[in-house]
Amino acid sequence: MRQSDGSPSVWIPADSTGVMDRYAAIISRVKKQYGVRVRRWRSNMTGCAWQVRYRDGRVVRWVEAPYPKSPISLCIFLHEVGHHVIGFEAYKHRCEEEYHAWHWAIVRMRELGVEPDARVLRRFDLSMRYAVDKALRRGIKRLPETLTPFVPKAA
Repeated sequence: MRQSDGSPSVWIPADSTGVMDRYAAIISRVKKQYGVRVRRWRSNMTGCAWQVRYRDGRVVRWVEAPYPKSPISLCIFLHEVGHHVIGFEAYKHRCEEEYHAWHWAIVRMRELGVEPDARVLRRFDLSMRYAVDKALRRGIKRLPETLTPFVPKAA
């Protein structure tokens, strides 16, 4: 939309355009490098990753995530891409796959020059506590050693 004088109706701070360009470049690079398609950009801070295998052998890798505008939304996007990079059946337990997808996303953020902030690290911690708690509720027999820091404390 434009105002009556022809200027955009949305105000964007002058210093944010460089950051937005940087995130746009990261998105393009990651999508191309890992062969991932974005089905839609979500308006909330959740994501989903899946793939479709066709009879002719083609595999289409899909993600849904928030459009990266900040370190937390970038990390969620990269986390979903991470599921494709590490593979959906690389780990026996879903909670272990979640850990490795988060770890991959945080390492990749640093490689791309975006330092994970406190919100990113808190989201990682909360997500892993939820995943481990869910695995325990469902009766996981042996929790991988890397996940023991996320075991809920006894009340």
